[in-house]
Amino acid sequence: MTRDLYARHRAVLPDWLALYYEDPLEITHGEGRHVWDAAGNKYLDFFGGILTTMTAHALPEVTKAVAEQAGRIVHSSTLYLNRPMVELAERVAQLSGIPDARVFFTTSGTEANDTALLLATAHRHSNAILAMRNSYHGRSFSAVGITGNRGWSPTSLSPLQTLYVHGGVRTRGPYAHLDDRDFIDACVADLEDLLGHTRAPAALIAEPVQGVGGFTSPPDGLYAAFREVLHERGILWISDEVQTGWGRTGEHFWGWQAHGRSGPPDIVTFAKGIGNGMSIGGVVARAEIMNCLDANSISTFGGTQVTMAAGLANLAYLLEHDLQGNARRVGGLLIERLRAVAAQVPHVREVRGRGLMIGVELTRPGTDEAAPEAATTVLEEARAGGLLVGKGGGHSTSVLRIAPPMSLTVAEAEEGAAILERALRSI
Repeated sequence: MTRDLYARHRAVLPDWLALYYEDPLEITHGEGRHVWDAAGNKYLDFFGGILTTMTAHALPEVTKAVAEQAGRIVHSSTLYLNRPMVELAERVAQLSGIPDARVFFTTSGTEANDTALLLATAHRHSNAILAMRNSYHGRSFSAVGITGNRGWSPTSLSPLQTLYVHGGVRTRGPYAHLDDRDFIDACVADLEDLLGHTRAPAALIAEPVQGVGGFTSPPDGLYAAFREVLHERGILWISDEVQTGWGRTGEHFWGWQAHGRSGPPDIVTFAKGIGNGMSIGGVVARAEIMNCLDANSISTFGGTQVTMAAGLANLAYLLEHDLQGNARRVGGLLIERLRAVAAQVPHVREVRGRGLMIGVELTRPGTDEAAPEAATTVLEEARAGGLLVGKGGGHSTSVLRIAPPMSLTVAEAEEGAAILERALRSI
């Protein structure tokens, strides 16, 4: 049955639509932190639909909210008042840390970043954007144009002028040998030098932890130091929280808070986990920025009632059950467990991450050369052992990405680590 579905997939869908595994997997249902495939095999899910199943599969509170809302009305567009959308916007605005915040809902992180770029360029009357090397911001024309990861950037054409800045990757590149303070100073000097050679850009967009790039991050405080330079010139700071938001990093509710010394970002984008699988994205910005557009606009599907009901129920569950605290506690245990394993596996260059956002970088033993074939081997062996993980990395790196639902238990973390250990030792 799966082979037949794969043949049909190949016949009607694009060749560039990536699939995991030599024998692709059809997931048919899930519960908690587990999913099942079409053959009835059960897997512990350590990737959550690319960090999207944030709380749990088939979470009763969310499925109940969706069913009840669907029984009333599913959709009406933003041309009409929408109570669930207003209620979720109020919660997000309050949690954002941005003063006088306004919220606009989209259907994805790509669309959220698109909107942020529209707002920033319109507000600043500039089409120049600063972005981080190794970054990923989505699949649309403008989002691809600011993505600093060649593997996910299929064209150099863009409506924007993009200038790339150092700092998103701590352990590679020209400043890797420096200590954290000197690393930040060098990146700030690079930013100041870059700004001396160009007209003032509209904004800097940055992921606090680079997702597709392999869960890399700078030392705490880098973006605070950047913000001081940007603020002097009126340049906006956009924090792409599509993967880092809602407490996944454990230490903070938003990734930007590790860099909050100079205040919150001007714009925050979010998506993925807030909907727990439902299609929600959004932008938070100060009113003066959000309201800068001088033409009408709507969203047909952004903020639709059924997705907003899911988001409200999911966010309430996350906060009431302190899943941020759970990500910090269980994620910390999982990282230490994997580092102990890594010390005995020559292919593992680094285990890094925060909370339940963990990267395991693989290289050829004794070198810094990427080992994509090793990553593929581990991905397949982990699946055979009953564990699903992701892959990532950029610029000649190969990384396993681990991001389970944030309700992961200690026992499940131990189970997943044991399966991953066997898979790593099989390289």
